[in-house]
Amino acid sequence: MTTIEHALDDAQDAAASFLNAEGRGAAHVALGVAVTVGFALAATLFASRTIRPRPRTLADAAPITERPRGPLSLILPAVFSVTTLSAVRVWNAPARPERTTAMGLWAAAQALNAVWIAMRPASRGLQIAAAMSSAGLAAAFAHEARKLDPEAGKLASPTGGRVRLANFIQRKAEHRPTVH
Repeated sequence: MTTIEHALDDAQDAAASFLNAEGRGAAHVALGVAVTVGFALAATLFASRTIRPRPRTLADAAPITERPRGPLSLILPAVFSVTTLSAVRVWNAPARPERTTAMGLWAAAQALNAVWIAMRPASRGLQIAAAMSSAGLAAAFAHEARKLDPEAGKLASPTGGRVRLANFIQRKAEHRPTVH
């Protein structure tokens, strides 16, 4: 084998390991990616279509809206969410009742988050309810995912995966100049 073939083989092995796809066919893995990313996109699209900007004014300035700019600002977080990556790993786990439960919890968490985004709770009580219900479903999913695949559970944990991702981004950003 040439160096390129070795590199491609190593990349394929790393991808199979990351996606928990060892022993799974390419069609099964592709379907899992399509299902999880598609569901996350659908939930986010629902939320982005139902959000209406709430104009606010500052003294005599022009109205300021709270809605993020561009559709990608809402879509990308759901698509690249660590829980979505964890859901792909769960999808590729052996078929067991725990896998069905975990995928159901993941879908419920995505749908609930879309509803909360669409509702845009303004009161402190609703904001707390949104945070608690989202964290609760994420924790339930992480617990079920851990039963199938410990790495999927670590990725999906409400704090661990995000802290790990934030630390990774911080390390990458430390060597880049900032604009002030």
